[in-house]
Amino acid sequence: MENITTVDVILKSKGRDIWSVTPQTLVYDALKLMAEKNVGALLVLEEGKLVGIVSERDYARKVALLGRNSRVLAVREILTEAVYTVTRESTIRECMKKMTDKRVRHLPVVEGGQLVGIVSIGDVMNWLTSAQRAAIDQLQAYIAGGYPV
Repeated sequence: MENITTVDVILKSKGRDIWSVTPQTLVYDALKLMAEKNVGALLVLEEGKLVGIVSERDYARKVALLGRNSRVLAVREILTEAVYTVTRESTIRECMKKMTDKRVRHLPVVEGGQLVGIVSIGDVMNWLTSAQRAAIDQLQAYIAGGYPV
């Protein structure tokens, strides 16, 4: 099922909310927004253009472990510039492969150069779990004789 299901299905289910900051945003303020929105990463946009992503991992490795001050440090100093993207037509399998191969947990969704959403590893796993539950329910109904003919 994940071979044919697209990112668009996940976006329709979870919504297309995009939480972002600018490169000039203080790291502390970015962390507060992550906590407020209960997300692990924020897209970094400059004049509407995707220029990077900043995550809890970036904070842990580039600020906390180095004893830097998040209240004076700008996001531009710790963001990850290499951002891997997908389209709404990308399959769940393609997302899983890209996340695994590139060791990332978030994939911005871009169409025609425009940012239209973001999917996380949690979104993908939630979708897979729901799809498997639906398949199990259908098989149980079929075995019990309740499956429509």
